[in-house]
Amino acid sequence: MASENPQIHLDRWRRELTAGLAEQGTDLSDRQQDRLIAYLALLFRWNRAYNLTAVRDPAQMVSRQLLDSLSILPWLEGPRVLDVGTGAGLPGILLAIARPDWHFTLLDSNGKKVRFVRQAMMELGLGNVAAQQQRIEAFRPELPFDTITSRAFAELKDFVDLTGHLIAPGGQWLAMKAALAGSESTALPAELAPQLLTLTVPGEIGDRRAVRIRSTSGAAGSL
Repeated sequence: MASENPQIHLDRWRRELTAGLAEQGTDLSDRQQDRLIAYLALLFRWNRAYNLTAVRDPAQMVSRQLLDSLSILPWLEGPRVLDVGTGAGLPGILLAIARPDWHFTLLDSNGKKVRFVRQAMMELGLGNVAAQQQRIEAFRPELPFDTITSRAFAELKDFVDLTGHLIAPGGQWLAMKAALAGSESTALPAELAPQLLTLTVPGEIGDRRAVRIRSTSGAAGSL
């Protein structure tokens, strides 16, 4: 049974993170890596009382939560990013740590998960993150987003349809997928040409992919 004290895992997590980032080719400062580990320790503690994520084994948390979330960094475009169905802040908080000059909005309808995100923002000192507890259909920000991302939020067509009013002209969707059914791509409008990306997630067996879709209109409520 894993210890409930995250302190005993910190050194191993840091070694795994440093090695994984090097394998990914992701260049982060020591301070950024410290924040990523601090996030993981906070998530580990909260998961004892709240069901925030399905991954609870300390041996899997660096690869499945940190490195998996950071794997889409090469394709991320800013400076305004929306993470839909963020849950415990995955991937949004981790991307915000990696891109401190960009602004990230993390959206979820689950109150306890948004409370955790806000606690993490405060403890990690993240001034480039806003957390919103709201359904996507009702969310009406002042400005659209350059990238809208999700981690297993919905099928592609639903993801695009539900967020079409939020995308900036020429913006993109990045949907992280463990697997992609062929029908998901064919259900999209003909003018949208999804690009399948293979992600590098050290420590994980099997393919991890993302789908990148470029908006042809944006911020107009229709595609």
